[in-house]
Amino acid sequence: MPGYDRPFVQVNKVSMNFGLVEAVRQVSFDVTQGTIFGLVGSDGAGKSTLLRMIATMIKPASGTILIDGLDAVSEKKQVKKRIGYMPQRFGLYQDLTVNENIDFFMDIYGIRGVERKKRKERYLGFSNLLPFLDRQAGNLSGGMKQKLGLACVLVHEPQMLILDEPTNGVDPVSRMEFWDILNQMRQNGMTILVSTAYLDEGEKCDSVGLMHRSQLLVKAPPAEIRSNFASLEEAIIARIQEIDKELVDDTFKR
Repeated sequence: MPGYDRPFVQVNKVSMNFGLVEAVRQVSFDVTQGTIFGLVGSDGAGKSTLLRMIATMIKPASGTILIDGLDAVSEKKQVKKRIGYMPQRFGLYQDLTVNENIDFFMDIYGIRGVERKKRKERYLGFSNLLPFLDRQAGNLSGGMKQKLGLACVLVHEPQMLILDEPTNGVDPVSRMEFWDILNQMRQNGMTILVSTAYLDEGEKCDSVGLMHRSQLLVKAPPAEIRSNFASLEEAIIARIQEIDKELVDDTFKR
């Protein structure tokens, strides 16, 4: 994107194991500032683990992660100020209202006074939630819950968003509205890392990374991955089948 040409995220040979299970194996990639990087792949491929490491939630077994030039392990406190992380099961309080939920998160970040009012109006307005201030979070639709979660993540105004399958199980219209919000934030210069189970969402990203069997198979713009295929979905399925066939063939050769 114009005005942004430096990597905001640098992942170098990162691995993570849980006992004997290799969750992430030697993954490397960069994400340019002010772009959307989409992480796709089957369940269990390692996407969530990778995002949790980038979000400083867990420490890599090996390799390095730099966020805005800062080490995600040794400079964790500074990194956390720059990122907003929304896991698959984001911690909204179901018995609190929309207003009370966002107040809770602003309390955590110490946002007070005029700035508090300004940010509440900005991010609840941005998410079209201002008419629902007094509705309990538990009574919101799936799409509205995700937009409230996003608003809560945004209140401390991070430079980068990390979203783990934020639209999973959300209806098509709400998914489209959610991505409209992400695109607006990208246009304002925010860097966004998002994993998704929907490959049509991969088409909306500046670059896409395909994870399979704990490895990053490819990272490229969607059009490049799609290449001669009719859709990104067909291209990715073909790539996964090719890798699995190679693994089977190697096994029988031994």
